[in-house]
Amino acid sequence: MRLPSTALRAFGSPLIRIPSACLPTRLPAPVPSAKTVLKAAPTIPFLSSLFSSSANAEPPTENMAPPTDNRSEEEWRAVLSPEQFRILRQKGTERPGTGEYDSHYPKEGVYCCAGCNAPLYKATHKFKSGCGWPAYFDSIPGAVQRHVDNSLGMERTEITCKNCGGHLGHVFKGEGFPTPTDERHCVNSISLTFRDEVEGAKAKA
Repeated sequence: MRLPSTALRAFGSPLIRIPSACLPTRLPAPVPSAKTVLKAAPTIPFLSSLFSSSANAEPPTENMAPPTDNRSEEEWRAVLSPEQFRILRQKGTERPGTGEYDSHYPKEGVYCCAGCNAPLYKATHKFKSGCGWPAYFDSIPGAVQRHVDNSLGMERTEITCKNCGGHLGHVFKGEGFPTPTDERHCVNSISLTFRDEVEGAKAKA
């Protein structure tokens, strides 16, 4: 059976017939490197929400005073569960959608540090972000500190409890949520505990 062919002519040379079966098929699309993916992360909504850090965010605290609660790591191990220690003291992260406070939206109350019980966020600071972790647009003044985090090969802004230095999560800005600050404090549920009242006083919004 005669094969179909494609005719090619090059600069007046005689007509050459090449069987179509010999012509290259569609070339595979190039696979981007991990470096290219990370570089493009801010333009990809899902990656941006996980990894990006806004240049317009409040600058990390400089020359910070040491935490008031300066217990040793062994003392923290004695009072925290293994998972609390991994996240609060070793800067771990819980799996998205698994935290106790991810879908917790009380009208009043205060979220406190699970390590030292210091008040961190009011119930009215919390909003639905759909990111898989508790989200707050602000914190109680002076309760949370910010630090430059260069892990994972990029710069983010870590947030910690000012009283004990426990790791809370990271803060992101400029994601377009309809909140007063346009910030999202992405916090691990394990880093928190909820109180209806703090020091006997009802927590008002």
